[in-house]
Amino acid sequence: MLFRISPFWWPVLGLGSPVLIPFLSVKNQKFKNNCNYASELNKERLDRSEPIDLPELEYLDLTVLVEEKTKDGYLGDAGVSYFFRSDLGSLLFDVGFGPERPALAQNATKLGFNLDQVDSLVISHLHPDHMGGMQASRLKRVTLPKTIGKPSGKPCFLPAKAEAEGFKCELIDKPRLLTAGIATTGPLARSLFFLGLTEEQALFANIKDKGLVIFTGCGHPTIELIIQMVRSVADKDIYTIGGGLHFPVTAGRGNRAGIQFQTILGTGKPVWQKITDEDLSSTISALNKAKPEKIFLSGHDSCDHSLKRMKAELKSETEVLKAGVKYRL
Repeated sequence: MLFRISPFWWPVLGLGSPVLIPFLSVKNQKFKNNCNYASELNKERLDRSEPIDLPELEYLDLTVLVEEKTKDGYLGDAGVSYFFRSDLGSLLFDVGFGPERPALAQNATKLGFNLDQVDSLVISHLHPDHMGGMQASRLKRVTLPKTIGKPSGKPCFLPAKAEAEGFKCELIDKPRLLTAGIATTGPLARSLFFLGLTEEQALFANIKDKGLVIFTGCGHPTIELIIQMVRSVADKDIYTIGGGLHFPVTAGRGNRAGIQFQTILGTGKPVWQKITDEDLSSTISALNKAKPEKIFLSGHDSCDHSLKRMKAELKSETEVLKAGVKYRL
């Protein structure tokens, strides 16, 4: 049996229970309040959403700079960084753990990638594995390895207030077109027990003669809500869905000191409840109902058990994303 917290820590938790129990009680009340607030906020955002005039892209390519799974010779990490290029420009989506870990810098060098190729940076949400590491998240300052070049005042589109040195930061508050013919859903909220109210934006685009492509960072707001928002602003069939869905059902990635952090911190459930196979079944059903032709799964926040189930049960052509690989979407 795999424990989310190693038995090594149980005596410590027991000794700390006089403090821990009241702490968790306060956290749980705040969590519940945030759940209600997030639900109301997302409903309001859906109600006021307006159609976006999406351009038809001739093509859309994705180069995976950081992912948990990799092509031979590349470094894997429990974070993501995706480089999108279309006939209308380019966009970098998230920066993994940035300079705190070697994956982004080393993979970028191997791929010949640098910021000169980027028209804009988009951060899905302000968590360490997406905005440049633990310190970046604490300081709310997007951080990139210096080896990939200088931002040179390019736009950085953020779903919540933060800084990004060298970029021109712009706070996104609703669905809109960004660069490269790619649009954002605008921020969608989710209450996370320890991480509080989390605002996350996803990307979408319209490929000529194919339909909509939707890509997430972690998918904390749930892919069901993200699809609902995209459909409220873009009246097209969904061709591709990709990115993180956050299903650490049997294990998390990037565990430390016997603690399965992903199964505890980012699930949208109280800390004493786990993400289950029943939750995964519900999302598989929703994805099958959406009927995309292709699905590209991220392994950075979903365990191998979840990836295996999705590959077996999704009706779409399904592939797990790998760092070092270029995909034609």
